[in-house]
Amino acid sequence: MPRVVRRTVVLGTVPVALAALLGAAAPPSAGTAGVGDPYFPLAGNGGYHVHHYDLTLRYDPSSKHLDGKAVLTARATQSLNRLNLDLNGLKITGLKVGHDKADFSRRGQELTVTPRKALHRGQWFRVTVTYKGTPAPVTDPDGSLDGWIPTDDGAFVAGEPQGAMTWFPANNHPKDKASYDFTITVPDGRTAVANGVLLGRRSEHGRTTFRWRQSEPMAAYLATATIGKFKVTQSTTRDGIRIYNAVDPREAATADPVVKKLPSVLAWESKLFGPYPFKAAGSIVDRAPNVGYALETQTRPVYDRAPDLSTLVHESAHQWFGDSVSLTSWKDIWLNEGFATYAEWLYGEQHGGESAQETFDALYARPATDDLWEFPPGDPGSGANIFGTPVYARGAMALHKLRTAVGDRTFFRILRAWTAEHRDGHGTTAQFVALAERESGKDLDGLFRTWVYGQGKPSAP
Repeated sequence: MPRVVRRTVVLGTVPVALAALLGAAAPPSAGTAGVGDPYFPLAGNGGYHVHHYDLTLRYDPSSKHLDGKAVLTARATQSLNRLNLDLNGLKITGLKVGHDKADFSRRGQELTVTPRKALHRGQWFRVTVTYKGTPAPVTDPDGSLDGWIPTDDGAFVAGEPQGAMTWFPANNHPKDKASYDFTITVPDGRTAVANGVLLGRRSEHGRTTFRWRQSEPMAAYLATATIGKFKVTQSTTRDGIRIYNAVDPREAATADPVVKKLPSVLAWESKLFGPYPFKAAGSIVDRAPNVGYALETQTRPVYDRAPDLSTLVHESAHQWFGDSVSLTSWKDIWLNEGFATYAEWLYGEQHGGESAQETFDALYARPATDDLWEFPPGDPGSGANIFGTPVYARGAMALHKLRTAVGDRTFFRILRAWTAEHRDGHGTTAQFVALAERESGKDLDGLFRTWVYGQGKPSAP
């Protein structure tokens, strides 16, 4: 047996090998400037986990000026002498870690914070950032606007995938989920709508302050603080879910008949996917003609115009698939969009429309040159493709193939197990495949390899 020579590196006066045996803490180091997402490498930050955001905002739609204060309650996951936050634009007017002022520097979207005292692994701490300025959206790789988007009467606030950092400092990746409190002050006549439950509102000196609380964990991109002139309706479902709808009066004639169906849509989805995962629900219907999309902001999707029923079903399904069960990598976005798209198919099938099989067949009939087959839904290739047709439609086709392979009873058991086992957490494609095989007792590797990861049009439907 060859002799092993073990070398040690001196840490102070204690060798590293001995220090490990004695439980000595590792020296503090800087948290990473991103979580390593392949499509958005600077998104999120390493070394800590945010448990709660307390956001206080004051916005003037006429000047488009925002004053903000963010208090982040977090826990260090390593010993830290520096940590990063994501914040794009906006001027910082003050920054503290705990009660002490902290040094900071900025480079692009990275806000680097240097506490006066290093943070130990496992230590709870608070970061308080005050800031101001004119928030502006970012342009995503696909050319769409994302974040704080001004409108003629306020702001349309939708943060997927990068935009949260345009209006508050955040650990801006779905891997880091937290609870939220919002206190938003706007001129009288405007309504500020955020996530979760409305705790109260008060008016004084020509301004109205709205207080919202999202108690279940939420990824930063799903936060909203949409502001405008809205017609508001409130109700409570038989299951005790508090509904809050805010509709731009200019969209009301088209939107109201659809929005009124939300309680029945949620009840239908709950039967298929398991109990609704949040205390609150609703819709924000704005008029934002330069946006071009809706977003499943948690508990209360935001629509850039009056939605049709399919869009309402889609964004509502995201409350299970994408919001409660979140991504660990943007590469896996088909777990959000493919599932929400298949919810549309199922709703149509069960409400007098085409069967899911007919929808599948019509899509499969598209030629091999169609953009449906441009890339695999489980591997879009870049951030520019995460909202492409294959992620949505071919992702839904993969789920239909799973359904036909395992049968309806097992298929819906798989979906309910997925939402139950990963509730308020995260999931990956590999975990979904493993669950599907466990519940069905079948080897499904070939199915997922073809429909989720295969290049081009599959040779057989």
